[in-house]
Amino acid sequence: MSRVGQMPVEVPAGVVVRIEDRLVTVKGKLGELSLTLVDDVDLAREDDKLIVSPRKESQRARAMWGTTRSLLANIVHGVDQGFTIVLEINGVGYRAAIDGKELVLQLGYSHEIRYPMPEGITIASERPTHIAVSGADRQKVGQVAAQIRGYRKPEPYKGKGIRYQNEFVIRKEGKKK
Repeated sequence: MSRVGQMPVEVPAGVVVRIEDRLVTVKGKLGELSLTLVDDVDLAREDDKLIVSPRKESQRARAMWGTTRSLLANIVHGVDQGFTIVLEINGVGYRAAIDGKELVLQLGYSHEIRYPMPEGITIASERPTHIAVSGADRQKVGQVAAQIRGYRKPEPYKGKGIRYQNEFVIRKEGKKK
């Protein structure tokens, strides 16, 4: 039995869920997202809850039961409240700025890096050392944050680079005389 799959997905007020054959479309104040269900699970709606159940007792059906429930919960949460990942920049002269629809990063290279904002993603930089990536699609927000972090990952000796807000970088001891 899947402990994740057993929990129903609560649908908050203001979120509209349409189930058409194997396609689930969820619309809220932050946009519209859809999910195509696999053939191994069924979806039922009872009042303000979505209930996912496996069609048969196979290993794949049980695995997709919890996965589908998590994907549905992420879509419902995303169109209602959205997801945000905060990145911190450490290093002398390292900074970020927003220029129209581009994120401009200065990370110690001989040139600045210009990252275009993808569709459906909002990037904000209140301070030169903080970047907030937000949007309705959790996977897309995480992918964009990982791409930005990939330009200069935190290094272990001085801790310079771009890191997630709650990330802890294990520091190494430098050379000794």
